[in-house]
Amino acid sequence: MTMALGVAFPDTGRADAFHEVLSTLAGALDVRDVFQRLSSIARRIVPHDEADLALLTEDGTRFRLYATTHPEPILICPGEDHCALRDPSIPRIFHDGFGKDRGFRCGIRVPVQVDDKLIGVLALLSRDPDAYSDAELQLTRRLADYLAIAVSHQQLADATRRAALERDRAASLESSVELLRAISDVLDIRTVFPQVSEIANKVLRHDHLTLAFSDPSGHVALQASSTDEFPELSRLKLVKSGPPPTNDGFFITGDMIQTPLPIAEPADLSERIVAAGYRSFLVVHAMARDQQMALGFWSKRVNAFTSEDVPIARRIADHVALAVSHEQLAEAARQVAEARARAERLELRVKSLVEELDSKTGHGRAIGESTEWKDVLRKATQVAATETTVLLSGESGTGKEVVARLIHRASPRRDGSFVALNCAALPEQLLESELFGYERGAFTGAQQSKPGQIELASGGVLFLDEVSEMSLSAQAKFLRVLQEREFQRLGSTRPLRANVRVIAATNRDLRKAVERGDFREDLYYRLQVFDIAIPPLRDRRSDILPLSEAFLTEIGRSLGRPPAGLTRDAKDALLRHDWPGNVRELRNALERAAILSEGGLITPQHLSLPTERPSLPVTTTDLTVVERRTIEQVMRDTGWNKSKAARRLGLSRTQLYVRLRKYDLEKPAYN
Repeated sequence: MTMALGVAFPDTGRADAFHEVLSTLAGALDVRDVFQRLSSIARRIVPHDEADLALLTEDGTRFRLYATTHPEPILICPGEDHCALRDPSIPRIFHDGFGKDRGFRCGIRVPVQVDDKLIGVLALLSRDPDAYSDAELQLTRRLADYLAIAVSHQQLADATRRAALERDRAASLESSVELLRAISDVLDIRTVFPQVSEIANKVLRHDHLTLAFSDPSGHVALQASSTDEFPELSRLKLVKSGPPPTNDGFFITGDMIQTPLPIAEPADLSERIVAAGYRSFLVVHAMARDQQMALGFWSKRVNAFTSEDVPIARRIADHVALAVSHEQLAEAARQVAEARARAERLELRVKSLVEELDSKTGHGRAIGESTEWKDVLRKATQVAATETTVLLSGESGTGKEVVARLIHRASPRRDGSFVALNCAALPEQLLESELFGYERGAFTGAQQSKPGQIELASGGVLFLDEVSEMSLSAQAKFLRVLQEREFQRLGSTRPLRANVRVIAATNRDLRKAVERGDFREDLYYRLQVFDIAIPPLRDRRSDILPLSEAFLTEIGRSLGRPPAGLTRDAKDALLRHDWPGNVRELRNALERAAILSEGGLITPQHLSLPTERPSLPVTTTDLTVVERRTIEQVMRDTGWNKSKAARRLGLSRTQLYVRLRKYDLEKPAYN
């Protein structure tokens, strides 16, 4: 006999207890389910007041409580340096306070090992300070060996189940992708519906597949069928009192003999379906645009479908819904053809732009050696690899689009489209239709649907130039693109996903526009996640001559002759000029001079630049004041005739309207 807690246990009683422990473990699928019972049996071997089993996590870095007899599971050890986890491979008896707050005075900790590899620890706790000796320690190690075998088998079974589940999921996914590919390029789902049924059969067995649309009155219009059976389904009407789909959007009939389908017309159709051998039915509902779609799976077996089949049935229905979401198949065909043509044109344009940028030195005409310009390029490079929205600010002509294209080319979206839209060049209504697209009939003249720039930029970058000129209405709609990553075409209620990265540009102070109420504050903060201020050319004069050389090389190529050179005086003139029009003005001046020089050296006379520098640098505010006064004077001189004023100013009517709104210029009442 041995003594434990002052109680004598015969060896035969302990042997019986060990046998009962083994029997309990052998009949359990999960050790946690029988841990309380195991503890009750083990008390006949090693008396204890609490038993805890902790297992190593998969990465082997820490322990987690796996099973316990404590009514409220807690971590058996708060840290790896605690007594119960210190040197976990060594069995030990401890009296150093573990569980003291719960009244425990003594404990045993032994490793749980499989093939000499530690997988966990077993701890027995007692409120008796002298409960354990080496004898109990050895007995506890034996209990731990039994637990190790059970836990090892359980982990192996769990791994096998997980592997089987993953295989099933992989097969389902593969079939779903195959299904999607089979129907994504077709204009009429009916032409491939037997193929859809064949593919769906790999994950959900059925004998017949139908696709129908239903209305609240109970009428069902059959759209597609995998076989030629029951053409009467095309004029089906359901019994209003029949069993409706569940709240989860599906309905199952296990035996159509016991529970006939609720078909009102044709009256004998349900009987003929049963006579043809069909016994069970599963239908799942999905939305295709604004219509309710029903995908029906028919089987000749009783109780062929259960609620476990609903998720995969829904996945199949979602893929089918993609192919039938257009109300008119002919209109869908035209839209697809038009979209493909636009995509091809955009692809050619992007390819041409990339080749053009690659043929230039530097980062696609992002030429410059100044500290200020290098700082711009450094920031652009830092943000390019992310999906962060970027706001480019600076005067007109400083190269904001060049920087935007640099970010695009250096980003993971470089193979996608770069779509640029000037918000100041379009009136409010036209800007919204161009940006978001529109459905047929959305407004007068909308003869067919048209995708907007957001859709055309899908997978790539949308560059919004002069974003400050966007109307408040368009701002509110575009805010949703940035917040929810979705938008709606004009005239549509169906949201579309916006898979674009936004780069915005402005030559105005957006903060002041917010204060004036011209720009939404929430949109401002959404755009200004990463702000890059591009300095004017007059603040980076060391870039003027490198830019001039690059422009003259490009201009010479377009004129079919060697690049024109610059005299020393011409270079001095370029460096003295303040370039209010920035890089754009520099290129235009050089192109004009290259033509006038007729292949010779460019002189200051060819450049036609002012001979005197202004005493003060020209600022954006100065230019704005000058532009406003000029437009106001021309409007007065032409009697507020917008057509005449636009011609005199060299602007289009649209550009003039934008500036009139920008500067709040209206015809005086006395005129």
